[in-house]
Amino acid sequence: MTSHQAAVSAAVAVAESHGILVHEPVVLHDSFSLRIHLRPAPLVARVPTVTALGRPSPGDALAREAAVVSFLHAAGAPVVPPSDLLPPGPYVQDGVAVSFWAHVEHDPDHVITPDAAGRALAELHAVLRGFPGELPRLGPVLEEPARLLAALAGVCEPDVLGRLRDAHAELAARLSEVGEVQAVHGDAHPGNLLATPGGLLWNDFEETTAGPVGWDLVCLRRTTRLDGHAALRAYGVDPDDPALRVYGAARALQGTLWVLARAARSPQRWGPSARAALDSWLRDPQGR
Repeated sequence: MTSHQAAVSAAVAVAESHGILVHEPVVLHDSFSLRIHLRPAPLVARVPTVTALGRPSPGDALAREAAVVSFLHAAGAPVVPPSDLLPPGPYVQDGVAVSFWAHVEHDPDHVITPDAAGRALAELHAVLRGFPGELPRLGPVLEEPARLLAALAGVCEPDVLGRLRDAHAELAARLSEVGEVQAVHGDAHPGNLLATPGGLLWNDFEETTAGPVGWDLVCLRRTTRLDGHAALRAYGVDPDDPALRVYGAARALQGTLWVLARAARSPQRWGPSARAALDSWLRDPQGR
């Protein structure tokens, strides 16, 4: 898995090969991927770290993200745009995948209301319906968890791993019957909305996929950052619609697998929160 030093070195090397001087690379975010501000340029590099565990080719996800966000930006949708200082990529430098985005000033302490979040998602979906490109059908929901389950062999207790595998198999069968799909964000919670001087901007489309809008709706409904039920009402749907239940269960499983994978990479930092997430899932695998 890519180390911090390798990630920063790769990002700096690609930027400087395009004539961009980097004096002070600063890690902005380190959780499932790494975001690095390549100061003094208004440029942010994204490098997959934990997410690489669930993806045979991490660069493919970065390419899909760049394609979807470029489309949205050209259509005037409120998104953090790809960089205009160099092509966004992705690039592979010394075995490390990296893409590039504009650095946007924002207020991390801004409180996003349920009404604002719901309306923002409805507006995003309206534009995404016109995306003309090919996207994998529920790839982050079906394919990536299967790879994470394989990576967690020997990390989780065998009986727990068996329960996780059985749940994924059942949900995969149910989700294979989903009808209408479109391009969706894939991880549409308020943490991926940045409050900027110009308004709220959607960020982090690394899990973008062809899927039902219900997937994004449960991502928003399950958030602990605001009242998700109120946000769905602002979107214009019934937050208790029974049709959303399968997506809620799939989101709960997906989230649990990712935090377990993150803890396997850094047990001291992420182990306690992963244990809590797993215990929560074992008590309620339906994600209620």
